[in-house]
Amino acid sequence: MSELSPPPRLLDFVVDRLEVGIFAVDAEMKVVLWNHFMAMHSGHEPGRVIGRNLFECFPELPRVWLEKKIRNVFLLKNYAFTSWEQRPYLFHFQHNRPVTGGVDAIQQSCTFLPVKGAGDSVEHVCVSLYDFTDTAIFHGQLSHAIADLQREKAEQRRLIEKLEEAQNQLLQSEKLASIGQLAAGVAHEINNPVGFVNSNFGALERYVLDLFRVIDALDGPDGLAGAQAIRQQIDYAFLKEDIVALFKESKDGLDRVKRIVQDLRDFSRVDSVQAWQKANLQTCLDTTLNVATNEIKHRADVVKAYGQIPEVDCLPSQLNQVFLNLMVNAAQAMNQRGTLTLATGCEGDGVWVSISDTGSGIAPENLNRIFDPFFTTKPVGKGTGLGLSVSYNIIAKHNGRIEP
Repeated sequence: MSELSPPPRLLDFVVDRLEVGIFAVDAEMKVVLWNHFMAMHSGHEPGRVIGRNLFECFPELPRVWLEKKIRNVFLLKNYAFTSWEQRPYLFHFQHNRPVTGGVDAIQQSCTFLPVKGAGDSVEHVCVSLYDFTDTAIFHGQLSHAIADLQREKAEQRRLIEKLEEAQNQLLQSEKLASIGQLAAGVAHEINNPVGFVNSNFGALERYVLDLFRVIDALDGPDGLAGAQAIRQQIDYAFLKEDIVALFKESKDGLDRVKRIVQDLRDFSRVDSVQAWQKANLQTCLDTTLNVATNEIKHRADVVKAYGQIPEVDCLPSQLNQVFLNLMVNAAQAMNQRGTLTLATGCEGDGVWVSISDTGSGIAPENLNRIFDPFFTTKPVGKGTGLGLSVSYNIIAKHNGRIEP
């Protein structure tokens, strides 16, 4: 024995006292080593096991799998390993943890080590069983905690979706309320061009009948002379000029109606089905101005101070709602005719929009409350009190800020 090698009794003592199950078998699967851990948990003292076939002593073992595992170590002369996660245990050893631990036996990870003799041949395979029960219990508790968190996360996601749906409904309700307040003005803006187009068609109808008289006269008994007489009678030169003017005026009126309807459609679109897109905020301002023109034109002159700005990623319909709220508030704040100024520009890597007026302004004591839901200084029936609150949330959603 080498002077550095520990005495056999010390080795036996250490092996027997380790809190690890250790046993060894020979090529015939006979047990040659059985430490105290194995004896205590199996209920089989070394004298009842050593020298006997492992599977005869423990018929409950997974013989086909375990015997193949051990023989591979003999054959390949290399160690093998099993994890408690794939195979919880070889021996069904009872554990002393609480029942609430969630495992029914000691969870074991095992190593299979080749014990070599002379000539590099494997004489025995030593199996070590490590108690991973605490890890298994903790892992189970952690898995349950993660599952609970996933359920909570899914529930939060559903609540967020419901909140977003409610927010979209609130936004749409505010849009419809705004349209309702502007309905009379919008109807007036549509009725004006429709009215003069209808009047123009009455005149055009008379002119066409006069032209038919000229054409019919050419086929009459007086021929060309009769046609020329009627031409002078109906003032053909004026009629020719006026027909062109009436068609142009009618086309402009119908284009005006088309623009109003298009702007209303864009403004009223439900944003829950609208994707983020590139848009020019000046186009959004002009669209909104067309919708609110009747509310504004009798109260203020509009001045545009547009700077060069790039397109931005946004929900145009929602920004139109913001611009409408600000424009209508500005117009209603003017007790006498004033000026509404729309300005745009760039600052750093951002784009800004300014809507200012020459009206009465906001009382200092109300500045801290203007974005509160349902706060309004307007008379009952003149506003929902949600305009600026909705606007604040829309701008925050666009990673921007709104300031009085």
